[in-house]
Amino acid sequence: MQKVSKIFQYLSVVFGVIWFGANLSRIILTFNLFQGNQFQLREFITQSFLEPIFFILNPLLLITSITYALFFLCFILFVITTSIKLKQNGWLFIMLILVVSLAPFEFYLIHLDYKILISVFYTSFDPQVILDLTIRRFKILGSFPPIHLFSFLAIIYLFLFQPLKKNEN
Repeated sequence: MQKVSKIFQYLSVVFGVIWFGANLSRIILTFNLFQGNQFQLREFITQSFLEPIFFILNPLLLITSITYALFFLCFILFVITTSIKLKQNGWLFIMLILVVSLAPFEFYLIHLDYKILISVFYTSFDPQVILDLTIRRFKILGSFPPIHLFSFLAIIYLFLFQPLKKNEN
């Protein structure tokens, strides 16, 4: 493997791991604001608590947005610059299919996160608007975040164990 492709491989792993951890943390923290599937706030969370909660969650929004975009870019550049042939390495082909097919959904979620970030930092802070965007994020894609996280775990598995390798012999 060439030096350039190794650099892109390393960067895609680093950005992917950071994205995965921040995204998992964000999903857990955000989902724990609500009780049940009706997306009603828990009893102890009042409107006065929402402002500090959203300020605390904003770094996770920023980290997930930036690191996913960097992961996607580095992974695509790794696939382009590597000498590994997709036809003989099914693990890389499956990884590529997963990353490319899940990217539009993740970029849509990043777009919603961007709206939340703008609402917190650059407009008059209205916790209800941010809460509505957060609920919209959960309702629109439903079970996509867990599916995306499990797909990313599959990508990690494929990368580590590299099954479906075809021998040239």
